This record gives sequence, structure tokens and C-alpha cells, in this order.
Amino acid sequence: MSGMERPALDDFTWRVGGPQGGGIETAATLFARALARGGWWVSARREYHSNIMGRHSYLDVRAARRPTRAFFERVDLLAALDAETLVRHLGEVKPGGVLVYDPDAARRPLSKLAMLDGAAYERISRALGGGDPQVEKAVERFREAGVRLVPLALAPLAREVGEAVGADALTAKKTLNTVAVAASLALLGYPLELLDAATAAQFAAKPKVAELNRKVAAEVYRRVEPLAGAGLKPVGAPGERLYVNGSHASAMGKVAAGLGFMSYYPITPATDEPFYLEAHPEAGVVVVQVEDELAAVNMAIGASMAGARAALTTSGPGFALMAEALGFAGITETPLVVSLYQRGGPSTGLPTRTEQGDLRFALGAGHGDYPRAVLASASVEDAFADAALAMNLAARFQLPVVHLMDKYLASTTRTVEPFDVGAVEVDPGLAPPQAEGVFPRFSLAAEGGVSPRIPVGTEGAGYWITSDEHDEVGHITEDPELREAMMEKRAAKLAALAKWLGPGAMYRTHNPEAETLVLGWGSTEGVALEAMEGLDLGYVQVRFLLPFPDLDELLAGRRLVVLEYNQSGQFARLLAQETGRRPDHLIVKYNGRPMTLEEVRAAFETVLSGNAGERLVLRGGI
Repeated sequence: MSGMERPALDDFTWRVGGPQGGGIETAATLFARALARGGWWVSARREYHSNIMGRHSYLDVRAARRPTRAFFERVDLLAALDAETLVRHLGEVKPGGVLVYDPDAARRPLSKLAMLDGAAYERISRALGGGDPQVEKAVERFREAGVRLVPLALAPLAREVGEAVGADALTAKKTLNTVAVAASLALLGYPLELLDAATAAQFAAKPKVAELNRKVAAEVYRRVEPLAGAGLKPVGAPGERLYVNGSHASAMGKVAAGLGFMSYYPITPATDEPFYLEAHPEAGVVVVQVEDELAAVNMAIGASMAGARAALTTSGPGFALMAEALGFAGITETPLVVSLYQRGGPSTGLPTRTEQGDLRFALGAGHGDYPRAVLASASVEDAFADAALAMNLAARFQLPVVHLMDKYLASTTRTVEPFDVGAVEVDPGLAPPQAEGVFPRFSLAAEGGVSPRIPVGTEGAGYWITSDEHDEVGHITEDPELREAMMEKRAAKLAALAKWLGPGAMYRTHNPEAETLVLGWGSTEGVALEAMEGLDLGYVQVRFLLPFPDLDELLAGRRLVVLEYNQSGQFARLLAQETGRRPDHLIVKYNGRPMTLEEVRAAFETVLSGNAGERLVLRGGI
């Protein structure tokens, strides 16, 4: 141990960058778990290329003494596992921060970085003075910016450490990520025993692997710890916190609300939720991977008709193929939950980047008029609660519910307090009367538009199912009066749903008395609330987009700012449609990268200064 006094840290961000498929997600999980065991509140976000292997990816782990839901553009320690990380993250380490890098990788010219695309090459070349600069120029720029350089040849170090603990060369190579984590934590002065505990937990199913990685970490600490320059100390007991992402939380919420069946066709980033359920058969959910998106939605509808509480997950391209089937669920009044994980569009777009570009689509998917509910989650905690609520709304009001998530929320992992599963009551919907013979499944004598319902296959009772307009027992009809009555019956569900929810469930506010109100939906809430700390701003988080809450009184006489992840301002347009109020300022981001605290704070300050135009575009990220 070094005898020098190390400055204590209160809010710290570690970034690890390297090639896609190189195991950096494992490294970030290990780093985060080690910090969580020391009582830190931890958040981790993953930014990765849609190519399976080789392209640049990175993860940030933020540790703080309080819960956080957003990330900084500039980090305290960057662990660069390859040369590309060095050049892509120029200027993203804070002055006084640390850069851990391989000096051998820095001795290469920029043109030798095979995975660096043309646009990035030109941009980085200009930043480094033009021509075909050596990567060492990037390292020098870090030094000039006041960053502490720690040259560690991580791959050779992994080999040396592997030999020291008795591992063969191939096995030692596989410990590279543990070497990077151990070197980073040792430089920060973090206790080795907490990394040991995290390693044991992460490799619990492979005790020999766990033991090897613990030995490797101990040897790395022995070599690196004397260089430590900061005091990242435990801050308390971790308690019973969970470490989960939005996909996991959404799955848990559905299970708590009685999910029995989930279908899916693999598509990024929606697949993580059914994968999670498949890995936990004890949840008792039948999970089926099908041949395409049409099969996914139709199978879920069929399961729901048969009495199962059913849901599916998809992303924009898959949801586009499901529009006709959603209308079928609407006209047959079949409970269905679709978790729509938004990503960059249109078409294939940016499969692994975040966006909020599907709002207008979710509100209007399918031809003709039929009621559906649309709600958007803002956080990991919301993902659990909203998924459970969506299941109950679908059952109670017999309609499709679109649960909007996004890639940022899906792949952001946080330590959270355990979810209150006991508070989730499974709403079975309206209990049908004793059924016998021909059943009036679509009875017009329905309070709030919700008719009695029995599962298909109920012994001794039945009705007809058709995608055409129908009468009370399901027979096809084109009678104009019956058509009007059926349309009005179904439409009445939205008013009944809004009344049942109440305004407190449809939106929430922070400092609503402020003269200037920021409005957002989905995952913008976390970054907005942190960025506005100390500023004279209020915030309104709209949870339900359909039905839309009554905001007229709240917004009267205020200056309005809308913050969202899309190019066209889809929520701003919806706000104008529903309230007659256009925002005074629209702040948008649409390059696929998450909003950072620095850029949102700067945008808010510009608004408050009176120097902002009607539209501000956030352009940060790599």
C-alpha cells in the first residue's frame, strides 16, 4: 500500500473500451459488482456496434453515494483495451483523470486501425493534426489535457500474471478483462476483497474459473497498487439491492402480474427480455421463439384468447409487421401487451442505438379506429411497475397495450431497491357470469365498454371470432346501427381506463411551480432531473401517451421546453395536438447516442439565459 493520502471520491465514472465481442461487458459487470458490494449506487450503460465482432464498443460504470440515472460525457478513468479506444475517446477523460493503455498499441499509425470507418478516420485525423498520425499523438493529447497516463501492456500483463499463477497461455489470455478491472480498481485504491467477492459471485457456476481470476486479480493488485492515486473506498453495506437492467425489470413486472405466455422473434434490443425469462424457468412462463414477427403477435393473441395472460416483445421493424394483427386484437377485444423497444430508424436504421422515434407509430399502428393504451417507462423501476400495470390494463379493459421502452433503458443496468412484488395485484379482468350455450362475448350492455369474457374452449359455451365487424355473439354484420354501437362501445374503454387510472398515474411532476417547465417522456427523465439540479426549472414526466393526461391547468402561463430523442419532435407535436400548446423550445437528439449530463445542462442554461432558439440539437457521442 502506498503511504500517500489519496483524495476521496464521491461520484466516479469508469469507462472500458475495446472490440465488440472482446468481453468488455463481462469486465464492466465485474467492476460494477465490486463497487456495489462496497455500498456504492451503480449504473452501467453499454454502447455497442451492431456488427457482431470487432467494431468499437464501450461501457461506462458510474458509482455514486446516491442513486443516479444518467451519465457524464467525460469520465474519471478510461481503460483502453485497444488503440481504437485511444483515438475515439479523445477529450473524454476529465483533467486529473486516468488513462490506462497499452503503449505497444499506441505505436501504430491511424491507418492501421482496420475497424475505423472512413468518416471517423477523417475526423480523428484532423483532430490529431492531419495526415496519418501515430496513435501516440492521441496519448500526448490526453497528457496535455491534464490526464494521468498509466501505460500498462494489458495483454502481456495477462500472460505474465497467468504464468505467475500457473495458468497456460490460452487460459491466461482469457483473463484479460479481469486484468483490466483489477488494474483499474488497484489504481483507485479499492479493496481487493470486494473484487474477490464479486468474482466469486460472477463465476459462481464455474468455481475453477473463479479461483483462477481471483489469483490473477491478486497478482495484478500486487504489481499495480503502489501506483494508486485516488481513494475509492467502500461507503456502506450494499443491503439487498438488485443489479438489473430495463429488460430484466420489465420481465419481472410481467411475471408479478401473472404473465403466462410470451412469444418473440429475435430482434435487437427487444430479445433480452425473453432471453431473461428463458434463463429463469422457475418463473413459470411459456416462452416461444417463433419464425417471424407475424407468428409472434398472432401466437400471443391466440394464447390470450385461450385464457393465458400473454405478451410479446419487439422493436420498430418487427412492430411494423404486426400492425394488422394489432387491429385484429382491437376488434376482437383481446388483451395483449406489446413491449416496443425503440431503436434508431427508419428501416434497419441503427439496430443497437437509442431513439424515441416510434411514438407516433405506436399511437396509430393499424388501420381504422380501435382503442389501445400507450405508456412509456422512464427508469428501471418504472419498467417493472409499468410492465405489471400494462398486463393488468390489458386484462381489465380487453385491449392491446403498447409498453414503450428504448435501447438506452433496455441496456442500462443499475443497482435498485428490491421491487415490491407483493404490491402487484393480478387483475383478472371482469369475472364472467355462468357461461352456457351461445355466449354474448361482445355484449353492448357493457359498463365502460368492457363485455363479459370467457376463454375460447370453455366447456358448454362458445361464440364466434372474426376480424370483420360483428354482433354481440361474433356473427359478421354490416348493419350501420350495430356498427356504430360496436365502435362506440369499444371507444368507451379509453375514457373508462383514464378514469380508473386517475391523473396521478398518468404523469408526475418535479417542482411544478417553476415558471419554465421541461416536459419529457420515456428515458429522458433521469438525465433531465440530474441536469436541472440548482436551476429554476420544473419537470413534467408524461407516462401515458394514450390516453393523454389533462395538462391544461398545469401548463397555463408557463414557458415550455420539450426534451426528446427524435428528429421531428414527435412528443412536441402530440402535446400541441392534445393541449393546443406548442413548446417554446424543443431540445432533441437523434444520433443514436444517449444524452449526457453536460450537454443537457448546457441546453437548459441556454434556455434560461434567453439565448435559445426554438430548436436545440444535442450532438454529443461517438
